[in-house]
Amino acid sequence: MAGNKAPSKQKAHLTKLYQRLYDAWGPQHWWPAVTPFEVMVGAILTQNTAWKNVVKAIDNLKSAGLMSPERLHRVTRKRLAELIRPAGYYNLKTDRLKNLVKLVMDAGGGDPPRLLSRPMEQLRADLLAVKGVGPETADSIVLYAANRPIFVIDAYTRRILDRHDLADGNAPYDDLQQWFMDRLPNDPRLYNEFHALLVVLGHRHCRPKPKCGGCPLEGF
Repeated sequence: MAGNKAPSKQKAHLTKLYQRLYDAWGPQHWWPAVTPFEVMVGAILTQNTAWKNVVKAIDNLKSAGLMSPERLHRVTRKRLAELIRPAGYYNLKTDRLKNLVKLVMDAGGGDPPRLLSRPMEQLRADLLAVKGVGPETADSIVLYAANRPIFVIDAYTRRILDRHDLADGNAPYDDLQQWFMDRLPNDPRLYNEFHALLVVLGHRHCRPKPKCGGCPLEGF
């Protein structure tokens, strides 16, 4: 699971890595959304697509006056699929959005903050029980919508860990998540910023074919 460095050195290395990224790019103001419910919707729509496509789909939902659990619950699947088409896989994501909204309606009484105020472990379990919601999507909602201290693991994070010999990027999701949380303060603001900066790093530099020139971690 771990790289060649001892745990104490990994912790220090991880802190320095974060500081380099933060010094280079500053706060990311992520997740860009007006309400916690919009974060939840975005977490479904962003699956397997670029964020710019999600923005188009969310704008469509807002223009149609559908950015609420009650209205998304009532809208037909055909209409919803048309509106979120820019996000790709629109029929599949229509079903997943409907499933998530059903949780909000059933467990939260149609009130997202009520659902999100549940104990973190219960909230995460409830989200993972929704068909189409995996660990990354569930944890994005727990961290960014509920503001709870849980670290999100994605493909960028795996690649960065592996390339910097910090941890095995192919390790199970829960193992990598715990690896971060064992080495960082239990702070949702830090987890939020760190994950957002790793996404920027993965998008700009740590691609499948790396672009190391100009990377804040060059020579790190």
